[in-house]
Amino acid sequence: IIASNTMIEADTLPKCLSLHYQKYGDRKKAFRHKVFGVWQSYNWKDYYESVKTLSLGLISLGMEPGHKVIIIGDSTPHWFYSEYAILAAHGVAVPIYSDASPAEVKYIANHSDTEFAIAGDQEQIDKFLQNKDEFPQIRKLIFWDSKGLEGYEDPLLMSFDKVRELGKEHDKLRPGLFEHNIEMGSGDDVAVIAYTSGTTGLPKGARITHTNLIWSGRAFLENAPLYENDDIVCALPPAWIAGQWTDLVGALLAAPVVNFPEDPETVSQNVREIGVTTIAYPTRLWEGIIRDVLARIDDASYVRRLNYRLLLPIGYRMADFYFAHKSPPLFWKALYSFAYRVLFSPLRDKLGLSMLRIGNIGGGLIGPDILRYFSALGMPLTEVYGITEGGAISASKRDDGRLETIGPPLLGVEVRLSDVGEILSRSPGVFTGYYKDPENTETRKVLDRGWFHTGDAGFLSEEGHLVFLDRVADLVELAGGEKIAPQFIETRLKFSPYLRDVMIIAGSDRPYVSAIMTIDFANVGMWATNRKISYTTYLDLSQKPEVHDLVLKEVRKLNKLVPQQSRIRKCVLLHKEFDPDEAELTRTRKLRRGFLEERYAELLDAIYGDKTEAPAETTVKYRDGRTGTVRTNIAIMSAN
Repeated sequence: IIASNTMIEADTLPKCLSLHYQKYGDRKKAFRHKVFGVWQSYNWKDYYESVKTLSLGLISLGMEPGHKVIIIGDSTPHWFYSEYAILAAHGVAVPIYSDASPAEVKYIANHSDTEFAIAGDQEQIDKFLQNKDEFPQIRKLIFWDSKGLEGYEDPLLMSFDKVRELGKEHDKLRPGLFEHNIEMGSGDDVAVIAYTSGTTGLPKGARITHTNLIWSGRAFLENAPLYENDDIVCALPPAWIAGQWTDLVGALLAAPVVNFPEDPETVSQNVREIGVTTIAYPTRLWEGIIRDVLARIDDASYVRRLNYRLLLPIGYRMADFYFAHKSPPLFWKALYSFAYRVLFSPLRDKLGLSMLRIGNIGGGLIGPDILRYFSALGMPLTEVYGITEGGAISASKRDDGRLETIGPPLLGVEVRLSDVGEILSRSPGVFTGYYKDPENTETRKVLDRGWFHTGDAGFLSEEGHLVFLDRVADLVELAGGEKIAPQFIETRLKFSPYLRDVMIIAGSDRPYVSAIMTIDFANVGMWATNRKISYTTYLDLSQKPEVHDLVLKEVRKLNKLVPQQSRIRKCVLLHKEFDPDEAELTRTRKLRRGFLEERYAELLDAIYGDKTEAPAETTVKYRDGRTGTVRTNIAIMSAN
């Protein structure tokens, strides 16, 4: 296949699918999916026929234009078939994260007036059935994985394959209906109702049109082009708007081969098997890769550690040339070539990224230390900044990378700053408003004459690059009048292989900066085991004096790099990880700061009351289903 980044021109997503089907038919792979250890391939004809029969099957079950259909499950070809089948029938897809709780599913299903739901497996189906009486409007629950559902006899249930069979019969009764439906679609039709993460309140349903999605997908591809012979892996949840832009829309426009991992837990292994050329990972996954590498190097043999510590500075030197936009002297090029063969190439191979051309970052600010590290390995990463309601806004460029910015506005995006430094954007990617907002009360708060208020603070550099600081609501003024951006400090501290989450605490009523942190249990556990430090549970390990000393070294390293007013004076290691099921994190793993400050108010009082420890309790679930409460004391550490 000749490499080409020619994108399909169409005003709806089903029209894009139809054009690619006509172009490629059964001559080119569209998907690969690993099932039971074997990669299964599907061409564009398979793709088109699956969407067609499913769409007609939904229509035969009573689906009408404008009906809302939930999709919930892991990223598989079935999700793609489902979304495009819904859109081809002029319905509206309502994506939900696979790890959403039953309460979250209930809220979204009822708020969106869902008529049908398409779910991945028994776990997702159970989230509906346990609240069955509270979903009177749902006509059918359709599942694509029948494992564990053999004994279920609820009349609401129907298998994916059965719906496709109904679609084949409906095609005989009404030939040409599917093609007619695609032809009659409009770019102004609402394609998706995407629910926000709800960091500051209940999730809101953003109405996003075909035009919004296609524009953001195209803008993304203009910055980081895909080619027909590229291999990409679906590593972002399709319920996340970033996953929609990159995997569902971007891949549909450019026609690379889309690879679906066997399970979310096998992404890294499957990435290595495929030899991907382009991948989009959330910020937390890139951070996780760094933590894993640094922890393994720390526990490697003396010779391997020495090799790493001698050659990594050569990579950093080349990264500095890259970010300074300078051509490295021949001497450094030769030295880096040697270091690449000996260290960086084998390391990239271990990570499954030896063939990587473009690595995209989405879902949150990433620390400059992480960008510099990957650049040292020969993998400059591209940061993408966008918001569910605002579309794709800016992205860093491989030929114009800068450590402290998130790149210039994308082509077609206007950016300006409000009087308080809030980033405002205007583009064809901006949504049409919130669902069930008849007076536009909520919509008007974020949308004014086409300008979307992001809620983020930042500024434009002299070069025209966007610099992200933090959420406007999270910028903190200290007692002395100085201002700090908590996320800036948090991202730098998460470069440590031993820390998973960090929440910076500060305010005008607080005389200094403090931090609540959680450990990376696997990495700290490996560190402790290699030093013959015994432990039993996460709680036990997190409160070990040796672990406190380990983490304090990381905090003191950071304190040497940040301004005086931003230095952390007190910190604690929490006795548990932050948990999205407890509303401490959003489903995209962002901190719910307001909720966390309320939940750990007693702990914060102890920190600023100059105490050396604070009481805490956690719920433990045993294998037999019983739960118990464990009480302990959390040490408050001084980083001075």
